[in-house]
Amino acid sequence: MAKSTQYTEENIRSLDWKEHIRMRPGMYIGKLGDGSSPDDGIYILLKEVIDNCIDEFVMGAGKTIEISIKDNIVSVRDYGRGIPLGKLVDVVSKMNTGGKYDSRAFKKSVGLNGVGTKAVNALSSIFKVVSVRENQTTNAIFEYGNLIRQDPVTSSSKRRGTQVEFEPDTSIFKNYRYRLEYVERMLKNYVYLNRGLTIDLNGVKFFSENGLKDLLEDQTNASDLLYPIIHLKDEDIEVAITHSRSQYSEEYHSFVNGQNTTQGGTHQAAFREAFVKTIRDHFGKNFDASDIRKSIISAISIKVMEPVFESQTKTKLGSTEMGDKMPSVRAYINDFLGTQLDNFLHKNTETAEAIRRKILQAEKERKELSGIRKLAKERAKKASLHNKKLRDCRVHLGDLKKDRRLESTIFITEGDSASGSITKSRDVNTQAVFSLRGKPLNTYGMNKKIVYENEEFNLLQAALNIEESMEDLRYNNIVIATDADVDGMHIRLLLITFFLQFFPELIKEGHLYILQTPLFRARDKKQTFYCYSDQEKKEAIEKLGGKPEITRFKGLGEISPDEFKFFIGEDIRLDPVMIDKSTTTDDLLQFYMGKNTQERQKFIIDNLKVELDVAQEML
Repeated sequence: MAKSTQYTEENIRSLDWKEHIRMRPGMYIGKLGDGSSPDDGIYILLKEVIDNCIDEFVMGAGKTIEISIKDNIVSVRDYGRGIPLGKLVDVVSKMNTGGKYDSRAFKKSVGLNGVGTKAVNALSSIFKVVSVRENQTTNAIFEYGNLIRQDPVTSSSKRRGTQVEFEPDTSIFKNYRYRLEYVERMLKNYVYLNRGLTIDLNGVKFFSENGLKDLLEDQTNASDLLYPIIHLKDEDIEVAITHSRSQYSEEYHSFVNGQNTTQGGTHQAAFREAFVKTIRDHFGKNFDASDIRKSIISAISIKVMEPVFESQTKTKLGSTEMGDKMPSVRAYINDFLGTQLDNFLHKNTETAEAIRRKILQAEKERKELSGIRKLAKERAKKASLHNKKLRDCRVHLGDLKKDRRLESTIFITEGDSASGSITKSRDVNTQAVFSLRGKPLNTYGMNKKIVYENEEFNLLQAALNIEESMEDLRYNNIVIATDADVDGMHIRLLLITFFLQFFPELIKEGHLYILQTPLFRARDKKQTFYCYSDQEKKEAIEKLGGKPEITRFKGLGEISPDEFKFFIGEDIRLDPVMIDKSTTTDDLLQFYMGKNTQERQKFIIDNLKVELDVAQEML
């Protein structure tokens, strides 16, 4: 019989605030990541600091926030009231300490648990906070959450406010870098929700005059809007609504007290329900809900007293109540849309008629597809039972908590050897594999019918659970994993075409990525380097000296599972697929996937010349 482990008072250990945060960072900021995903931890750190600045603006203190990001050092300066000088250290290093517990000071705040800046402090190699208040100032400097120095209070002629400077700890956030595209998107959301606020990022200013209306205009090319954006607002709610001409599924942007609830929640569910009810009542027709919401693009923002979120990162609202002496979230949104949207449609008959025609067209298409969809679902269910295409992860098998879905990833691979290597080396808790058979179909110019008729796309759609809405997307990260050769590039392009054609919001919301895999392996008897470019290979050879063994990987299937685990683990390299808002999806697909044109030939030749010039420089 095995000897039992002793369990005494000596086994009981208490962690101080920073030790617990550093040991369990996921509890406080969600996943870690390297900055390739918009919900990676380094952006959550930035958000936690900005949230405090926003709360100052909401309370009428400070109309400008200045942000600098350079060499991964972040500085955020507001012109609010400034942290009370005698409590400066406590506010950034003592858990459950902050002004937001006093509802008189912060009525409808973003963060209420007194954790935010403490997490930033604990997870940064250097953290400095400065407060200027009533012509006096003091500052404190921390390293890894440990107080290094606090200067005495002195007089100051600077404008009041708070400045926080930090550098995320590279031992926790490995190989990270801030992608300014993601930071800019975050800052735009802040100004959309706080009219009158100016945010300066590295000298570039962000400002909004029309709130959520500006958000939809920024997200969607004007030529794709079926009708002018409907913009409605009241003291505690604001909505913007339109329909897309080309998009098939639903797209929602939802916010609570200024927080972007990327996973929706009770307010988003209530909005979807209220929109359907209002449209049915307005036209006096019991239209199918899916026909009413098909191609909708909308945004909703509500303000709630002491909101309850389903995770520390506040991506999904759990609250059902608006606050004291107010109706429930569901009733409040239903009443607002039932009155305001109905009134708008009565006054704007052209918009109402555009919506009605859109619904009838959606109904016609749905009925035409009904038989095909039924057969397609049966095929997908049967294929799932036999596990032919999808090797799922435990997040979706009921073994892990739902809040770990932020970490979930599905790799879309081509060929048995590549999918086999990834399957054997993946993290079975959070990583799934979907295997393609050969090159997928070029879907450019085709309608939604092809998604159900084509077995590959039908099963992929079922695996992602995106037929009706992105709200139930099963994987946070969708990663195209193909060979780094001409065929692999072609498969990537065909898959991106599929998503652009039928599910562009997956790309808009930052869910689609390309997996980077090494081109070379350089090693000797003691060290091994995996190189993703000729330059990295050159640097590896210099480090190894002598004549190291150089292997050129021609395809994913050549990389053994033992090696593959290094490329899809914590050091995974992902390139996000992004859409340039200056061009429409139709124009983009026409250029890359339509008939060959002189313009495209020139683009290929010019870029080929650039690649050859770069290669020549490396030789």
